[in-house]
Amino acid sequence: MATQENDRGDADSGRIRITDAVWQGLEAVRQSGQTNMLDRPSVARIASKFGFYETADWIENNRSKYSQGIFKGFEIENDARDR
Repeated sequence: MATQENDRGDADSGRIRITDAVWQGLEAVRQSGQTNMLDRPSVARIASKFGFYETADWIENNRSKYSQGIFKGFEIENDARDR
């Protein structure tokens, strides 16, 4: 069964949809253990420090979605080329 996207841009599961590039940056920060993932400004700073600029920009421009994703989970968007 396909999931339906709601007006917030997330799937019915409540997970927040992000690109693979954003996911890679979040995962790199998480695995580094350098900060608590609830510390949004530090996560963005560390992502940038690691060279994950798209992740840092996404966090800064999607603060509410980032917080929702921390508690509800993230879902990697399908690349349009995969369709």
